[in-house]
Amino acid sequence: MVVLDPGHNGGNAAHPEEINRQVDVITGRKPCNTTGTRTPAGYPEHAFTWDVARRMRPLLRQAGATVVLTRPDDTGVGPCITERAAIGNRARADAVLSIHADGATPGGHGFHVILPGPIPGHNEAITTPSRRLGLAIRAAYRHGTGMPYATYTGHNGLNTRTDLGGLNLSTRPAVFIECGNMNNPGDARKLSDPAFRQRIATSLTAGLTTYLTGG
Repeated sequence: MVVLDPGHNGGNAAHPEEINRQVDVITGRKPCNTTGTRTPAGYPEHAFTWDVARRMRPLLRQAGATVVLTRPDDTGVGPCITERAAIGNRARADAVLSIHADGATPGGHGFHVILPGPIPGHNEAITTPSRRLGLAIRAAYRHGTGMPYATYTGHNGLNTRTDLGGLNLSTRPAVFIECGNMNNPGDARKLSDPAFRQRIATSLTAGLTTYLTGG
């Protein structure tokens, strides 16, 4: 069982009262959701993440996985980060992958995988398998897309955080991937290209398959 979490949603910007609502993420309080970022040409993160997840779903099914998405389309609102985590928990997912693209300074480029940091009394059971999942995703993404590790954050394409509700609230192995920096011209061209998004989907599917099969 794989849960894909395409970040943000197409209707978020029109409903600030809902997405700005504060929710508990164990280490603090965060907005229910956000609008995400976009390329300088206007291609939005929510559309990018939805397209990648949509492309991944049949690939994973062909590999024998059951696939659940945290949202059914790219026109709705939310769901909140708390509900996104709960979807994976209720499904007893073997792996949860939250798909994003970053909005960092234009000079930074590349991708990174975000791992859940330790929160005593909450996530001891998932930090080790989540790291294995993250390493599998990192290797497959770099190999399949040729994207370098992020130059502006993390170390060797990995970043550990304890401020993200989707990771903090997960009871299943879970990681985020920032597939590139939408503010960087080179990354933006790649992320905006449907053919490159298919490479992303194939690469992420390969990483998940490696993790799920113990490779």
